[in-house]
Amino acid sequence: MHVLVVEDDAVLADGLSRVLGSHGMTVDVVGNGAQADQLLQRAGAIAAEVVVLDIGLPGMDGFEVVRRLRARGSALPVLLLTARDAVEDRVRGLEQGADDYLVKPFATAELVARVKALARRHTAPQTALALGLLSLDVAAKRARVGDKAVELSVREWAVLEYLLQHASRVVSKQQIIDAILPWGDDITPNAVEVYISRLRLKIADGGVAIRTIRGFGYMLEPVA
Repeated sequence: MHVLVVEDDAVLADGLSRVLGSHGMTVDVVGNGAQADQLLQRAGAIAAEVVVLDIGLPGMDGFEVVRRLRARGSALPVLLLTARDAVEDRVRGLEQGADDYLVKPFATAELVARVKALARRHTAPQTALALGLLSLDVAAKRARVGDKAVELSVREWAVLEYLLQHASRVVSKQQIIDAILPWGDDITPNAVEVYISRLRLKIADGGVAIRTIRGFGYMLEPVA
């Protein structure tokens, strides 16, 4: 996931970048509203999927940035950060077109969860995923290897779906945990290893393999 952070406090901006980056996100940071507005006007200048936007920016404030973004017809999700706890300020931000807001100070876990939730809402869900002979019917929650149905637990399904969504790319254990349990449920890296081991057995005849990339994580890829 690619996130644009617009924050004039350099210390806070660095902290946000580190937190989001630790959850597998690519983060761009700009320090004022005018620069953010220019970036958001240029198609292809950034590949952001979510904007984390401080309201209290020097010059052009966050309200004006989001107003201009919506006036151009963009549906890019925006999460406002504000030190203003007044209801009127929150209402104003939402009326200008923001999708969500957080009042400072906030818990970093909540920030990460809200960013992920906005990205999920903005992304059109895939109804089918396939690689080799392995296929998932996302809507019906059915997995098949060729013509054979594969029985999966809820968490095995979630792990396999995430691997298929990121086929031929390395994903870490933490990325898998964050993707399948964004609200911080009781899954551990050791549990991920167990799910991966079970999945390897269940999809062994599918013309695909889950490779362990030591020190980095796992990659689902086709095999000859």
